Amino acid sequence: MELFDRFEGLAKRFFLDSSLKGSALGRYSFLGFKPFETVSGSRENVFRKLRNKLNEYKLCPQGMPPFAGGALGYVAYPESGAKKSPNVPEALFAFYNTVIQVDHLKNELKVFAAGFPEKNTRLQKALCEENIGQAEKLIFAALKPQVKTEKPCLRKLRSDLTKAGYIATVRKAKKYIKAGDIYQVNLTQMFEAECSLAGSQIYRRLRLMSPSYFGSYFDTGSFELISSSPECFLRLDGRRVYTRPMKGTRPRSGNKAEDNNFKQELIKSAKDKAELIMIVDLERNDLGRVCGYDSIKVDSLRNIEEYNTVFQTTAEVSGLLFQDKDRIDLLEACSPGGSITGCPKIRAMEIIGKLEPVERSVYTGSFGYLGFAGDLQMSILIRTILKKGKKIYFGAGGGIVADSSPLREYNESLVKVRGILKALEA
Repeated sequence: MELFDRFEGLAKRFFLDSSLKGSALGRYSFLGFKPFETVSGSRENVFRKLRNKLNEYKLCPQGMPPFAGGALGYVAYPESGAKKSPNVPEALFAFYNTVIQVDHLKNELKVFAAGFPEKNTRLQKALCEENIGQAEKLIFAALKPQVKTEKPCLRKLRSDLTKAGYIATVRKAKKYIKAGDIYQVNLTQMFEAECSLAGSQIYRRLRLMSPSYFGSYFDTGSFELISSSPECFLRLDGRRVYTRPMKGTRPRSGNKAEDNNFKQELIKSAKDKAELIMIVDLERNDLGRVCGYDSIKVDSLRNIEEYNTVFQTTAEVSGLLFQDKDRIDLLEACSPGGSITGCPKIRAMEIIGKLEPVERSVYTGSFGYLGFAGDLQMSILIRTILKKGKKIYFGAGGGIVADSSPLREYNESLVKVRGILKALEA
């Protein structure tokens, strides 16, 4: 956080922040600033440009650590025809040739620099030395952090759905399930408010209230993404692909006995178990479009994960990417994530477009990096705030199945934004 604070004011800085420790998921954090190129626009155009640029800018993967420079950005949830708010690109990625890596396991900090976009070897070397020197100055300056403080101000908070409206929408979704259109659908309510805090201050508060393995801050130049996502969407290690869908939530109260009751209730819930298994099958199908079917396996079916405000259940599915497929093919095949759409995915997304009054924008999209060395990691953009000017936008929802209680689903959606609201109101 000291480093992050010292990057204040630098162009398009980012922070991939594993603020939870004690797991391989939270081993690394990354920081960077001043990308040398940015691509944005429609999803299709950005994917095409990403493939071309990443074929041009390559590092040998042998011996390379995670994310030693590359493209970092987001892919929004696909447009549904609903009311658009806010107006941001469908996808945006910035290319960083210098990355600061923190290894929490070894308690080490390293700086990596690539000479891109220079072509000449001598110019590449000179650019690397210049960038590493600039990063070194910032690292040592971080020993004396200058943290601004400001009272939080949250005004004009509203949702696109009232309590009655959300409950009515859940009932409509259940009618589609009863009719046999779908087995499950993820419904969202979107919140909008005004907040005087700077995006970096919001992130500092959010990581205290709701630390996560996939926390992130990204300043695009025209808006900011602030996330404490607990869910890994895709990770590519060599040719092996991993996805970790998350379904099933219970609140945490701060009382040990009550928390244990909530935890046991989640473990024993047939509904939550069935919901996660459905999404596991969906993810297996998505991976089957770019991976060999015989290589796809369920590494873990149902694990309980503990966070500051909630308990959640998570599975892990993996597969081996076909030799003639690349990272862009993988993103195209699996986006958006099955845990935030429903089953079957295409029909569930059609129904979402009919039931949700406001477009999700970046919420439930994906965010992460595609490294110069061929690696990839993307998180699902849940527990996420988009800040544009003084306006902030965030969402919450949950999976609806045949025996869902509309009132309980509404209450669960509020549990999921508790960390965000605490951070904004603290």
